[in-house]
Amino acid sequence: MKVLIADPVSEEGIDILRPHAQVDVKTGLGPEELISIIGGYEALVVRSQTQVTARVIEAGKKLQVIGRAGVGIDNIDVDRATRQGIVVVNAPTGNTISAAEHTIALMLALARHIPQANTVLKSGVWRRSDFMGTEVRGKTLGIIGLGNVGSEVARRARGLEMKLLGYDPFISVDQARKLEVELIPLEQLLRESDFITLHIPRTETTKGLIGAKELALVKPTARIINCARGGLINEKTLAKAVKEGHIAGAAIDVFSKEPTTESPLFESDNIIVTPHLGASTTEAQAMAARDVALQIVDVFNGRPARYSVNAPFIPAETLSVLAPFMQVASLSGKLVSQLAEGQLNTIQIKYEGEISNYDTNALKAAALGGLLEEVSEERINLVNASIIAAKRGLAVVEQKEAACENYASLITVEATTSSGATTVAATAMRGEPHIVRINNYWIDIVPTGGYFLFSDHRDRPGLIGAVGKIAGDVDINISSMHVSRLKPRGRALMILALDEPLPEEQLQQILSIPDVSTVKLVRL
Repeated sequence: MKVLIADPVSEEGIDILRPHAQVDVKTGLGPEELISIIGGYEALVVRSQTQVTARVIEAGKKLQVIGRAGVGIDNIDVDRATRQGIVVVNAPTGNTISAAEHTIALMLALARHIPQANTVLKSGVWRRSDFMGTEVRGKTLGIIGLGNVGSEVARRARGLEMKLLGYDPFISVDQARKLEVELIPLEQLLRESDFITLHIPRTETTKGLIGAKELALVKPTARIINCARGGLINEKTLAKAVKEGHIAGAAIDVFSKEPTTESPLFESDNIIVTPHLGASTTEAQAMAARDVALQIVDVFNGRPARYSVNAPFIPAETLSVLAPFMQVASLSGKLVSQLAEGQLNTIQIKYEGEISNYDTNALKAAALGGLLEEVSEERINLVNASIIAAKRGLAVVEQKEAACENYASLITVEATTSSGATTVAATAMRGEPHIVRINNYWIDIVPTGGYFLFSDHRDRPGLIGAVGKIAGDVDINISSMHVSRLKPRGRALMILALDEPLPEEQLQQILSIPDVSTVKLVRL
């Protein structure tokens, strides 16, 4: 076996690989150089510099595995690698402690004005009075996201005698209690926290999570820290809020565009900035290299990789049956996560009909992946699905029934939360996923992508027209509609497929219509 190391990685990882393969370290390769030699290697290891494009992957005729010695995989064409049967692995936990420590370091630097005082003193001025700080002991730290890094931040903040608040709907109350974190809604966290730190991935739903509306809730003495992902906070709005004194300060390690040397965040002395240093420790780099190297050895020896980020291996004879239901399971989980309210406790996945006769671990991974994809720092796969659920204190129950009354096969995902249960059932027909049940309502919709409005209401004349008018008044087209009711003039569920998302103001208008109980906008 031959392994190509295309970006600088820790020697610790290279030492692990050498007994198992010929290791060639060739960094700084241009795209054409990489394409010209990749055909002779079974494994490729990169960090963020090398772009592993479709052309590179196509040229890697012998490639079995591509390793990213870090968390992000934006520089790897994962879809192309998957189609070519190449395992893509990363090291999602290697930088956990380093990122948590950097968060704490920035929090303390904010509290004591350390960078500013350093700059002033080195300029030749002794000025103590301008840098009156505040203790963190007894202060409230609000943690948005209690995954790997957020949990480690909580553990360290406890040692600083801080009160901990948390917002993360996808962690159990018991798990939060173990961390000594009080789970509360996001708005309450923003209002009550003295320090606020973000530890969530950047997705379509978390992009711009903290904007003008959210910053208006924050205390003028509060400080915000972001060592997670750029784009979670609106940078211009944050800079303006600090400049105008609406919040006391901020510390930012990540930016919406990287690398960058220009940002409105650079203009205020009350905003500390660092150039994405969260994982920049010798220990984190060694751990990332080690994790990737061990996974490459596993792949070479026919074992599953712990942090595979693309499709798990499924035998060919099983794939033909399960492949359509991978998307079904993922969509079911994704819809449940958007419809459910309250703090998640238990996930039940039920397989009925033909698919119950097969190994359903891949379907379980797909369902959990859909459920947690917006909140987990790690890509969920066959190997780590149960591990990630357990880390969040979530109980996962599976059930199989050989008989299925209405369909050849059916997958049902049910999430039990502090507010009750949310159920979605789906199947595959004619090569397409069909959502056929939402809670007690039987339906049949094909989630072809885009936005869907879910409205629970009392069935009565005129209500559908009222909703349609609200959408029409803001020039949003309804491409399809489905209504299911339990009985005439009884409870009903309306699902509208929309060409564009309905603004929050219009959602509130629909919710104010008499007999409308709930309104949810989801994206599938």
